[in-house]
Amino acid sequence: MESAPFDDREAALFARQPFGQAPWLTDGDLAIFESGAILLHLGERSEAILPAKPRRRSEAIQWAFAALNSVEMASLPWSILAFSGEARDTPAWKILDDFLKSRLQDLESVLVGREWLAGSFSIADILMADVLRLVDRLGGLAAYPACGSYLSRGTARPAFAKARADQLAHFAAADERRAN
Repeated sequence: MESAPFDDREAALFARQPFGQAPWLTDGDLAIFESGAILLHLGERSEAILPAKPRRRSEAIQWAFAALNSVEMASLPWSILAFSGEARDTPAWKILDDFLKSRLQDLESVLVGREWLAGSFSIADILMADVLRLVDRLGGLAAYPACGSYLSRGTARPAFAKARADQLAHFAAADERRAN
């Protein structure tokens, strides 16, 4: 597994990922960047995360796009403002907070009656849980119990725990190499 430094990104990284960021996946002679594209690629290889039946497959794909284009679109600017320490009583904060709350309320309505977004666990749930993790970390899911329960189910999966532990170990090893 390769890593990319946060600072001083080299040309080789930009050759893999034009924005100089992670993730990217190398699968044989194929290189893929962007989380959604990577998960679609992996889903093509496993019905466990992308159903083969057309209706279920379409549902998983549409929810994957919703995670990235509808919910993350609202959560990312909100998160940036939250990280910045910007006062929460500014007009910018109110606009972004209202936008995120609207998206979360819509998602809450869907999740009240579902364990997973598209029937069984899929790429959609991997992406949506990832988007919701940061919102939750910053206290944004407190008023959305179905979203919170959904996130808990997604992050309680053994595969998530292993992937997270592997990622943290990878970062720690990269930090150790940098320190030496």
